Amino acid sequence: MKILITGGTGFIGRTLCHRLLDSGNELIVLSRRPEQVTKLCGESVTAISNLEDLSAEEKINAIINLSGEGIADRLWTKKRKQKLLDSRINITKQLITYVARAKQKPSVMISGSAVGYYGSNGNSEPDETTDNPGDFAQQLCKQWEAAAESVKKYGVRLCILRIGLVIGRDGGFVKRMLLPFKLGLGGRLGNGQQWMSWIHKEDLITIIETLLNASELQGNFNATAPQPVTNAEFSACLANNLHRPAIFPAPAIVLKLLLGEMSGLLLGGQKVLPERLIEQGFPFQYKSLDSALKAIL
Repeated sequence: MKILITGGTGFIGRTLCHRLLDSGNELIVLSRRPEQVTKLCGESVTAISNLEDLSAEEKINAIINLSGEGIADRLWTKKRKQKLLDSRINITKQLITYVARAKQKPSVMISGSAVGYYGSNGNSEPDETTDNPGDFAQQLCKQWEAAAESVKKYGVRLCILRIGLVIGRDGGFVKRMLLPFKLGLGGRLGNGQQWMSWIHKEDLITIIETLLNASELQGNFNATAPQPVTNAEFSACLANNLHRPAIFPAPAIVLKLLLGEMSGLLLGGQKVLPERLIEQGFPFQYKSLDSALKAIL
């Protein structure tokens, strides 16, 4: 299968590229830094910096769209918000433009989103049909998904992944938490009752592979493990795996003063279950947080 990937040099994309190459696929990675692609994604990967580099005769079988600036990398200034939007929506629209001119349409597009789509929902358990108005993170996800929906008018099967917090060995949110927890300075955020819907990176990549090949599956999928935890439970589990205490909570008021609107990412939460994947009998390798953390630590 020839697969076009955006976000291929990122935390998820790098591992995904190597897995797909090992399975015998041919990859084209769109990147702003094409000179880094073969080093990060694999020697046999073709790197492009512009979708116009692809001719209309190019036979792409599938598109995986994981583009996007890190949502928690910097404070949400007006300029930063626009960059977060542009890095997701503009690339997605460019992909649709490519599909429109391609003489042979891809059979499937898998497009990223996040559980932030559901907003902060307390103890409710939204499924893939839940739709509520909300904050900037929620609107970002909604606009990203709306841009991807346009591909369906060209007969392309669309799968949207609402991805939880990704646990992996070489990056992601856990890497940012390790230093204070290793020093014994970790603890819950705010009251610790906000839900964290997480997924191990290996399971996420297996989900993507499954959707690539399952022609009967389309629509929205919650890419989360079946056992979400509260922030307090997460903090205790991480500390336990590092053999450290977790006795230094970060007060909500301090986080709000330091991070402003972005503090909602830490103090809000979503209790999201992968209902559609469970219905399909997806074989999660890492169902419990403890098993996922042990795998990377």
